[in-house]
Amino acid sequence: MTQIKQLKPQDEFEGFYLLKELEVRQTNATPPKDYFDIVLCDSSGQLPAKFWDVSPADKETFFPMGLVKVRGLVHLYREKPQIKIAKIRPAKAEDGVSLTDFIRSAPIDSNDLVQIIKRTMESISDEETRKIVHYCINKVEERLPSYPAAKTHHHAYYGGLAYHMVRMLELGEFLCKQRPFLNADLLKAGIILHDIAKPEEMNAEMGIVSDYSNTGKLIGHIALASGWIVEAAVRLGIPLESEKVVGLQHLVLSHHNLGEWGSPVQPQTAEAVALHFIDAMDAKLQMVEDALSTTPESEEWTPMIRGLENKAIYRLKI
Repeated sequence: MTQIKQLKPQDEFEGFYLLKELEVRQTNATPPKDYFDIVLCDSSGQLPAKFWDVSPADKETFFPMGLVKVRGLVHLYREKPQIKIAKIRPAKAEDGVSLTDFIRSAPIDSNDLVQIIKRTMESISDEETRKIVHYCINKVEERLPSYPAAKTHHHAYYGGLAYHMVRMLELGEFLCKQRPFLNADLLKAGIILHDIAKPEEMNAEMGIVSDYSNTGKLIGHIALASGWIVEAAVRLGIPLESEKVVGLQHLVLSHHNLGEWGSPVQPQTAEAVALHFIDAMDAKLQMVEDALSTTPESEEWTPMIRGLENKAIYRLKI
């Protein structure tokens, strides 16, 4: 079976894929006709697809997160590859395919990643800070192994959130050794807490986000996590005006740096400055890694990466 990343313009192909996204739309014809606007994916990547002349029966048959067998043709639309589906059917039991075969996941087992996060939490020497982190982790503990870090931008796969945290903790450990003036307890806590509310912000199954939750749309993970810190402090009897509580809230509230990126305040403590750049570095390098790994090796340039100001990445021949 041909993997998504191997498909090139003018390729005719047939194989099994996951319907990551599916939306019924209408053409501009008179009268308008229904068609499926689809994103097909496998563990190697994803591509947009169209299935024209959708019947009422089709609309009752195909849904997101379903496995399908597809026959189609790859063509260029606005200079980007897109699939025109000629034939599609749901996968059957006798096809011998499983949903997990088509799910992209973190390169390290997600349960191992969660254990690293918990060990780091236990290494926080300040008891009150450690207890606040523990309280917040408990809110998402069952979902943490599977959740992605984002819908599309970075670490958007099974276990992506935990992988993002662990990679950031590695960077934070190095920085604290290089810059001893940083408070290691605060930076560890900030890294674990900065995206801890993502499982509450997004609705996801097997690492694929179907939509943002109502809470996510109305409040967002930054404000949610800040609220959880306050909630933990109240439960633990820690004064809300204490610099530990305010400092942890500031880390979470400022980690996106700018208002247009979702942060109501900019980083104004040493640990907050470090957290913002650690987060940005890991996220942006992951965008580059993901783009390179899902682009056929025959291609010199990756597609444009939205999180990198719509710049493509060139694969050096060295």
